[in-house]
Amino acid sequence: MGILTGKTIVSAVRPPYPYGGEFVSQFLFALRLCWFPMIVASIAFTYGPSGIQAANFLNLFGALDRLGGLFVLAVVREFAPLVCAIVMAGVAGTAMCADLGARKIREELDALQVLGVDPIKNLVVPRFLALMLATGMFNVYALIFGTFGGVLVTLSNGAPVGAFFATYFTNATTTELWGSLLKTTLFGAIIAIVCCYKGLTAKGGPEGVGRAVNEAVVIAFLGIGAFNYVFTQTLLATHPELSAVR
Repeated sequence: MGILTGKTIVSAVRPPYPYGGEFVSQFLFALRLCWFPMIVASIAFTYGPSGIQAANFLNLFGALDRLGGLFVLAVVREFAPLVCAIVMAGVAGTAMCADLGARKIREELDALQVLGVDPIKNLVVPRFLALMLATGMFNVYALIFGTFGGVLVTLSNGAPVGAFFATYFTNATTTELWGSLLKTTLFGAIIAIVCCYKGLTAKGGPEGVGRAVNEAVVIAFLGIGAFNYVFTQTLLATHPELSAVR
């Protein structure tokens, strides 16, 4: 996977660039498949696990107005990127892995190499770039609908929305926003590399394709979790002001 990552990046920046049409096709494919599951998951994750539980805890101290600041930590830093990664890996990533795996067992990839067509430049690179762009864009919508989940929790508890947004924007910083976008985009790169690799190395007929898809999802989630830990620790170490509650 590391070698495939290096080859993909080199192929993406080295001319010629014949993958424009495939890039647009894969990008629209990811948008069409993932927009609705992402919206539902964003609201569900933020309204349920983080919103309701946090609101019940803050109500014990009469500090429900601090829910907005908590949502900056929950949504901007963690839930929005993770929701995007889960949806993209489970929906678009698996579809890409199955597509490449089916081409592999039908020996279409070998036929392309015989014809002098590089599968990495023409198949992997457009999926890599499309998934990165789509995941980064979806992060914005995950932030919006994740924050909307917090608004629903505030209204369901009979509290004013103004206090929620006051603490939300007091604690939110540009660094956290850019960190969230960058992390989510890199999540998309991890998902694309893992799913493309498992698709390109699928073997054993249709059963092997199903096994490759299953392995791709598991490995992608493990890679996302490990990278999320490293990225978050690095962000907090380089920007200690993010740990202060305002």
